[in-house]
Amino acid sequence: MIYKDQILRNLINNQNPTLFLDRDGVINKRIIDQYVLNTNDFQWIEGVKESIRFFSSIFEFIIVVTNQQGIGKGLMTEDDLEKIHKQMILDIKQSGGKIDKIYYCPDLKETNSFFRKPQPGMGLKAKKDFPSIHFKKSVMVGDTLSDMQFGKKLNMIAVLINQDIKLPRQAPHLVDYRFDLLRHFANYVKGLND
Repeated sequence: MIYKDQILRNLINNQNPTLFLDRDGVINKRIIDQYVLNTNDFQWIEGVKESIRFFSSIFEFIIVVTNQQGIGKGLMTEDDLEKIHKQMILDIKQSGGKIDKIYYCPDLKETNSFFRKPQPGMGLKAKKDFPSIHFKKSVMVGDTLSDMQFGKKLNMIAVLINQDIKLPRQAPHLVDYRFDLLRHFANYVKGLND
């Protein structure tokens, strides 16, 4: 852990790093076996807006990467998703934070789409749009092992946000850190700089 902390500390202090964030289960509450279909369904997780405000001061870019197969299933439209994301970005901006761009994949899981996590397509799209992104200087934060696979395929530090302490043991090579909530990770990063 000391070795990983040193890498993370160096990254944040010297490297103009990028933060990749999953959405459901990290930024907003995940609806089990359902989808966030509109702005009324979107519920912030406690401390997220404050955490993103803090991260905005240390990460050059903050990028959201999210699988949204609710579109592929016909449960919502891309316009519905755009409305959710527009409101999310506005709320973060009003809290003093930023999201530089949101990438989403509407494809169904069965398609094995290159742009659906755990495949790296959304990360490569971000790199094309923001050429100064270096994946080795990036952190991926998500709530599933699929998110961790995505991060590791691109050589990122992988941070799991999940209250299940047994989950990282299923694939310890994928998870560098685990926290219950995004704000706990933010507090940890603050502590590295003290």
